[in-house]
Amino acid sequence: MDLLLNATVNWSRAQFALTAGYHWIFVPITLGLAIIMSVMETMYVKTGDEKWKKTAKFWQLIFGINFAIGVATGIILEFQFGTNWSNYSLFVGDIFGAPLAIEGIVAFFLESTFITIMFFGWNRVSKKMHLASTWLVTLGASLSAYWILVANAWMQYPVGMEFNPETMRNEMVDFWAIVKSPVAINKFFHTVTSSWGVGAAFVTSISMWYLLKKRHVDFALRSILIASVFGFTAFLLVALTGDGSAYEVTQKQPMKLAAMEGLYEGKEGAGLVAIGLLDPKKEKYNDDVDPYIFKIEIPKLLSLMGYRNANAFVPGIKDVVDGGYTLPDGTTALSFHEKKEKGLVAHQALADFQKAKSEGRETDAANYEKVIRENYNYFGYGFLEKEEDMIPDVPLTFYAFHTMVMVGGYFLLFFAVVWYLHRKKKLESMKWLHHVGIWSFALAVLASQLGWVVAEVGRQPWTIQDILPVQAAASAVPAANVKTTFFMFAFLFSILLIAEIMIMVRQIKKGPEE
Repeated sequence: MDLLLNATVNWSRAQFALTAGYHWIFVPITLGLAIIMSVMETMYVKTGDEKWKKTAKFWQLIFGINFAIGVATGIILEFQFGTNWSNYSLFVGDIFGAPLAIEGIVAFFLESTFITIMFFGWNRVSKKMHLASTWLVTLGASLSAYWILVANAWMQYPVGMEFNPETMRNEMVDFWAIVKSPVAINKFFHTVTSSWGVGAAFVTSISMWYLLKKRHVDFALRSILIASVFGFTAFLLVALTGDGSAYEVTQKQPMKLAAMEGLYEGKEGAGLVAIGLLDPKKEKYNDDVDPYIFKIEIPKLLSLMGYRNANAFVPGIKDVVDGGYTLPDGTTALSFHEKKEKGLVAHQALADFQKAKSEGRETDAANYEKVIRENYNYFGYGFLEKEEDMIPDVPLTFYAFHTMVMVGGYFLLFFAVVWYLHRKKKLESMKWLHHVGIWSFALAVLASQLGWVVAEVGRQPWTIQDILPVQAAASAVPAANVKTTFFMFAFLFSILLIAEIMIMVRQIKKGPEE
């Protein structure tokens, strides 16, 4: 029975990773292109130069192709919460569903309403009205991302809720605590600014192709001017918001931080690993094998980023498992076994509460409810069996994080060089840079995908941090059913991706309107 359950959980996770990964190819391009095309149209309205209008219209067309495919892939994602993760939906649907509903009712309708004016309103409405519509599409796309990221951030840091033992559901008690969660705010700005960078890399890549082919040169140079300035600014903001995200992870998810840095033994004045190679012989968190074959680290930077104190103690994986260190609020961290014991106490109290309620023993039910609330913060640990169950995939998290950071550093340099050469009017003759620019877009997509790998793999085994692990969140459906739909979605999404690439390539070869 356990093997069947594990197979269902693993295939469900694989299917969600597949669909989310495909969907996230389109989303950052949409967010990045939205603001770039808005800036270009603003330049047209401000200067009256028809060349800026031609530039904006071309990128709006590319935006529309990407937007349509992104919507199609996004719809399937939400259905999986009911099909593959029904226990999760039952347990927290009252909270998790709210920001998703707001995203659909407010943000998506705002975006989809004004996109009609943006595409078909040229020469039908005034310049300023059309420009306002374009910016409202951009606003709608950003708001859509915000509400989805609020839902995801709540899974990382559940606040504003209260567990109702009678209904066996978590209920929202503070909407604004969820909406204004520091994890949500940091996640939004980090995700959106990184998407701006992806959009800038996308525009630069296509424009570099035009330069290489000596076609639409003036259009390409105009596009690169906006994209290079915007891309450099975006990746600078990514670094700043990444610092805020690292702080929140340190405070709320110390196990994720330890996995990101391959930190097994906690230390004071911990350094940030710049480059490192993990030793594959390190199989257990508490063995004597050195986790690194080699590493280069920046002294004390991890402590400074995580606690705003260069000498602060940063717990490693072993410390989070064994407990005993001092938490930011001054209390002592509990060990895995202490948390598991509290989780089991909450489970038993919940069963006793249900029985007392059914038998009409209200006083006993009230006492059991008190016990549940006292131990509920560790409810999820009651589902885990051993210490290793609370440790994510360290190598995958570590390499994903450090690759993402290195790619971000590359793009800061890349956009600075492109802008400088554009300013010096040397860009047209730099064929080697044209090739680099064309292929750099793939790096931007990779970094964006790896960001989600860090966020989601790093918090395993939790669907909701400390409250609900993945094995308790999955639906009780045969693994064969999920496996079948996995390959169906893999085929369908691949067809959609190929279709988008073909349509875009055809439109890019055609080029902007003369």
